[in-house]
Amino acid sequence: MGKDTLSTLAKKTGTGTQDLGGLVKQLAAAAEPLEGKLQGGGHDAFMAFKGRVDKIAADLNAGMSAIAQGQQGMDKAVRTAETDMTQAAKKSEGAANFDAAKFGNR
Repeated sequence: MGKDTLSTLAKKTGTGTQDLGGLVKQLAAAAEPLEGKLQGGGHDAFMAFKGRVDKIAADLNAGMSAIAQGQQGMDKAVRTAETDMTQAAKKSEGAANFDAAKFGNR
């Protein structure tokens, strides 16, 4: 995984958050011409969906936003771990006695 993978993913997820809620609203608007043609249970289900479109879109947006926040948190954790690992390796290398590992005359 590249060092920018999670940050790029979080940015794309953030953009997708707004797109998904908008698509749900577009779906409801596009289906409005069918409203008069539906009868019975289909009509009732459509009207229930139409009445909840804003809530559905908001819930989807909130869920996607939470996913993006999680991705940002993972990105921060990976970057912090990478920095810590680099510092620890340099510290250990500085303290190592490489001469002790040499074979031959001393």
